[in-house]
Amino acid sequence: MALFSFLKKKRSITLVLGGGSARGIAHIGVLKVLERERIPIDMIVGTSMGALIGASYALGISLDHMEKIACAFTTNKLLDPAVPRMGLLAGKRLEAVVKEITENKGFSDCRIPLAVVATDIERNEEIVYREGDLSKVIRASCSWPGIFNPVRIDGRLMVDGGVKNSVPTKIAKELNSDYILAVDVGFCVKRGKIENIFQMILQSFQIMGHELNKYQAREADGTIEVDLGDIDQTAFNRARESIKIGYAAAEAQIGSIKESLGI
Repeated sequence: MALFSFLKKKRSITLVLGGGSARGIAHIGVLKVLERERIPIDMIVGTSMGALIGASYALGISLDHMEKIACAFTTNKLLDPAVPRMGLLAGKRLEAVVKEITENKGFSDCRIPLAVVATDIERNEEIVYREGDLSKVIRASCSWPGIFNPVRIDGRLMVDGGVKNSVPTKIAKELNSDYILAVDVGFCVKRGKIENIFQMILQSFQIMGHELNKYQAREADGTIEVDLGDIDQTAFNRARESIKIGYAAAEAQIGSIKESLGI
């Protein structure tokens, strides 16, 4: 029994952070609990907002600093309207925000191995990045089709990783993880009248993501589910509330996670 316990403690842990745009800010609260409980993270796999927060954490940026940036953030910082050929927004401001948060560092600066998931929209393929231009890769992983212009990387037209993998547990399995801990912030599917193209695209993402999450999050060895209620993907003004909810959710579920890990 002692030997079995020892082996369980030595299993490598891969943290999978799902997408969710503004809802994904709750990942900061979850990470605070994992850090407090000294849960060792050996790899991070992220998509969309999970990629941004996961990368920042892997780079060693403090959670307090991330929280400060998140709570001061406004949607206006992302607005750079474009002639609508492939997206309503150019995405240059999004990339600038990514560079600011990650301090313009790269994959080689990560203290924890990092994998970022994005989608090749032309070939219907998910691509996992572990090297390259980190800011551009995260920008691609956060780019909702139709809202942000896609990003051309190595000849591929890349968009949000959540199109195929809203909680990329499958990718973590392919990377030979011993124990996969996923964080699922869910989606906010609303009922009501759709009045413009932005609402149409956003609602489509909510419905698609909600269905994907039902299956993808279950593939993890342990899952922290965060119920954010009516906080939707654009509610950056509720960042502080999202972080508190993420913290409370992790606090409530950390006991069972530690038990399954044998620690």
